[in-house]
Order: sequence, then structure tokens, then C-alpha cells
Amino acid sequence: MNRNTVVGLAIATTVAGLLGAVTLLDGSASQGKSEEEVRSLPGFAEKAKKPRQTSDGAGKGADALSKAAQANKYAFLFFWKTESEETERMEAVFESAMKKIADRAFAARINVGESEEASVVDRFDLSRAPMPLVLVIAPNGAIMGGFPQKFSKEDLTNAFGSPCTEQTMKTLQDGNLVLLCVQNKSTKANDEAMKGVRDFASDPRYSAATKIVTLDPSDTAELNFLSDLKIDPLTTEAVTAFLAPPGSVIAEFKGATSKDELISVLQKASTACGAGGCGPGGCGPKK
Repeated sequence: MNRNTVVGLAIATTVAGLLGAVTLLDGSASQGKSEEEVRSLPGFAEKAKKPRQTSDGAGKGADALSKAAQANKYAFLFFWKTESEETERMEAVFESAMKKIADRAFAARINVGESEEASVVDRFDLSRAPMPLVLVIAPNGAIMGGFPQKFSKEDLTNAFGSPCTEQTMKTLQDGNLVLLCVQNKSTKANDEAMKGVRDFASDPRYSAATKIVTLDPSDTAELNFLSDLKIDPLTTEAVTAFLAPPGSVIAEFKGATSKDELISVLQKASTACGAGGCGPGGCGPKK
């Protein structure tokens, strides 16, 4: 992916209401609370707690999403509201791109005013989004790109992501935390790096809202994602990136990690949110 994937995960910054910023829970306020109580804290936005609607139902959008997921392909959805020169121009760009990637994706042209498309329009909260708009959806349901009004053929054909990118984006878009563990048989301190990660993820206060994703730095398919994260694919030591919704890297560790250290980082990021630190780049300390 050519854009800054991590900072760009919050597609809502360009598409009104699409994802919504999901704030972090304050770890200090969650002491001794159950999973349900933690998720009810103000730090978890309503968007994160609300279950995603399924794509089952009538309409071109629902059909494309269903077929794409079943075939393990991407879905490219072109949303429009009114016929205009701009809509026609962008549709031509869309159609040109779809011809190039027809073997990798299902495509659909969707009028947001048609009643049979309501489930998809509601699912992505597009009632106030600028049109025309293209959404790119991975097989797992992750939104890999949002391109409102003007976009190029290259924007669309480059919107595919790696397996770890898809998994990370889906987890963040569901309002959860990601502990991305970059390591393989050649990196040092793997066990030490996983110690704090596993302890944090098994803590009942955070377990339901935390996902561990493992990335092999020698996997060439993940080079763009590593570049976005500014992690050297030739690293000789295990690296752990701590990501929070909607797409901020709130900390990065080389070598060993500890549960207390991860909790401390989360608390500091939550404090920054409370002090107005949440913005388009996500929730957490701003670099």
C-alpha cells in the first residue's frame, strides 16, 4: 500500500462518520473491573461496542461483499448519489481500475438512495459521506481504503494490503488494541518480547479488547506494512508495536516487554486522549 497505512487507518478523517474515533480505556480506572465493566467505561466509544451489521440481504453491495468474502477476494464498492459529470468521470476511473484487477476483486456500483442498498449504506454509515466514494473491503471485512470524490486508477489498484495489514486494520476498526509482534527464528529475545505481550493480553481487564498479531520480518509480502511502521525488515531483535484505534502506534519496543510497561503506555495514551490528544491520527501521544 502506497499511503501511510498506520496513520491512515482512520479512514473517517476523510469519510464523514465512516469509522468514528475510538478512544482508549483508562487502565488506571479499570483496576479490579470485569471485562463488561471495562468495555462500559467512557474510554470505549459507542462505535466500538456496537456490533457490525452483516452484509446479508438484497442489493448489489451486499452481494459483492458476500461473494468477495466467500472467494477470499476484495470488494470494491462505488457509491454515488446523483448523476453528474463528476460521477461519470470517477465511474470511468473506477471501471478502468476494475478491469485491471478483475481476477482479485468483486466490484459493485451502488446508488445510496436505493432502498435495497440500505444495509450496506447503514453498515458503513455513509448517509453524510461525500460522493462519489469508493470503499475497498478486504475478505475479512477490514476497510482497506476510502476514496471520496476524486481518486486515480493507481489509488484503487494499490489499495490491496498484506495479510497482517488486513488483520491489524480489522482489529483496530472493531475498536480493539493490537500487539504486533515482529519476529522469526532469526530474531533475538523472542520469548522475552512475548512475555509481556501474553501477560497483558491474558489480563481479564484487557483480554477481550486485545489481539496479538505475529509478523515475520522476512516475509516480503509485509514489506510495505513494515515500512509504514518504520520497522527494519532486517531487524536482528524482536520488535513489538502497540497500536490503538483508530490507527496510532502508541509505543514500540525492541527486545523484552513487560505487562506493567504496556499498561503504563496505555494509561499515558489514555491521559493524552483526556487532555485533547485524540485526533485524526488516533488516540495517544503525538510524535
